[in-house]
Amino acid sequence: MQKRIISNNKDITLKSFFFQWEWLLILIFIIINIVNANLSPYYLNFNTIIDATMTFLDKAFIVLPMAFILVLGDIDISVGSTVALSSVVMAVLYNMGIPMPVAMIICLLVGTVCGFINGYLLVKFKELSAVIVTLSTMIIYRGIAYIILEDQAAGKFPKWYTYLGWGYVGKIPFILIVFVVFAILFGLLLHKTTFGRRVFAMGNNITASRFSGVKVDKIKIIIFTLTGLMAGVTALFLTSRMGSTRPNVATGYELDVIAMAVLGGISSAGGKGRMIGAVISIFLIGFLRYGLGLINIPAQILLIIIGLLLIFAVMVPNLKQTFGRVFRMNGTK
Repeated sequence: MQKRIISNNKDITLKSFFFQWEWLLILIFIIINIVNANLSPYYLNFNTIIDATMTFLDKAFIVLPMAFILVLGDIDISVGSTVALSSVVMAVLYNMGIPMPVAMIICLLVGTVCGFINGYLLVKFKELSAVIVTLSTMIIYRGIAYIILEDQAAGKFPKWYTYLGWGYVGKIPFILIVFVVFAILFGLLLHKTTFGRRVFAMGNNITASRFSGVKVDKIKIIIFTLTGLMAGVTALFLTSRMGSTRPNVATGYELDVIAMAVLGGISSAGGKGRMIGAVISIFLIGFLRYGLGLINIPAQILLIIIGLLLIFAVMVPNLKQTFGRVFRMNGTK
């Protein structure tokens, strides 16, 4: 009898393993690549596909800390404005005569401070939701960028700075290598450290976590500050790729970033998700846009497709729970 129970438990564990959202993402990713290859003869080219990553990986840096924020059960819709403000400050300072390396450091500091302000406001005024706070700072940060630069563009960066956005290490884009390093670090932080376990605990029940001695306010400030820092990193790569900046850069980035994280299986309700899913969804959406862009599919159609994928991503956990109950019922018979 005991052997039968153990065998049934193993079967249920194996079935739940194959019902993980990441496997479905991989399947969708493969299907997208097959469709793209049939739609355009120029798609299946290694160099072209590798080069395509440079067009969407700048915003991917923000997806990594956004996964932490969603696991907490919060949200940050100010990241696009943070990117714009960081980029504008860097460009203006450089044009004023500040050395480019110093301007780049200040760019990261501006992003970090913006993220810290978001986190501080949330822990200081607990009655306010993250949507309200970050919506307010989204408007403020973008407004400051417009005050600094108005409708003008700023650029004329040194030639070596373009390496960030367009450089290679061998045949691999520099930005891809940097992203993989950051993805590994954030993945380890979320899944293999005490800090990550506390983030999941807060997402499941922040009150219980507080009474268990978890420094919830400190952790929340750290995560939002990290998000600001990564928005500064995005500003560095995006500005390098464009060669100049304006106050309206990175408009809509917040929606793209949240969409990538949610499609990756990060629950917006908090407490659930894996970093690997978010990373897969980054490349899924990126190559979907790249492939359909080769045949001049309108941007509106792309938005519809991504919207349908997000609806699908929300539906799957409910289906998974239904199948899980069926398997458990069969396993106990």
